[in-house]
Amino acid sequence: MSGILVLGIEDEGLKRAKKALKDADYSVFSSEETDLKPVYEEALQRRPDIMVLDFTSPKNFDAHAVLRAFKKDRFLKETPVFVILPEDGMQLLDNLPGIGDFIITPFNGAELAARIKALLKKVIPTDSKDLIKVDDLVIDVNRYEVLLNGSKVELTFKEYELLKFLASNKGRVYSRDQLLDKIWGYDYYGGTRTVDVHIRRLRSKIEDRKHTFIETLRNIGYKFIA
Repeated sequence: MSGILVLGIEDEGLKRAKKALKDADYSVFSSEETDLKPVYEEALQRRPDIMVLDFTSPKNFDAHAVLRAFKKDRFLKETPVFVILPEDGMQLLDNLPGIGDFIITPFNGAELAARIKALLKKVIPTDSKDLIKVDDLVIDVNRYEVLLNGSKVELTFKEYELLKFLASNKGRVYSRDQLLDKIWGYDYYGGTRTVDVHIRRLRSKIEDRKHTFIETLRNIGYKFIA
């Protein structure tokens, strides 16, 4: 999955929508194609978490046809669709089956981002035993997949195993030797420096000014903080 796919002919409203989502740290992809086939192919390639469909676009962009095609496709039909409606577009909702949520123009960018976040939380349930969720970080144990703000984080196998182990034991402190034993095995001949390197790389991929997940305890080790 690749974050949020925004479909529609770009105008000031759609520019504002994409900026608000990017400012909220989502990975945003977009397509301004007016023909159904390239739009459909873009969605298949991206496999987004959510698709944002603009119903305020000019008539040469048939948002209804796009929505119908998505809902018939076995790969895309479960993907939530968020729609942007024109100011007088409430009546359109009767003909838009299966949408996740909507917003009416003119809209506030912060409200749009908040609605998208709420929809993502519905898509990724927090009570599944196969998911580890902390704030905006989700570890899908079945898929060996990590999402941050709905966007996939590319990790190596050892980075993933290290993150999963720490996140499964939130608040517990582990020394470098313990982590080396748990993740690499007792017969691994590398030094504890390996742990430090992997922690540093892991942090660079999942932490930023808004997110801190791993705490270093000087001369002791590391712990995952909720």
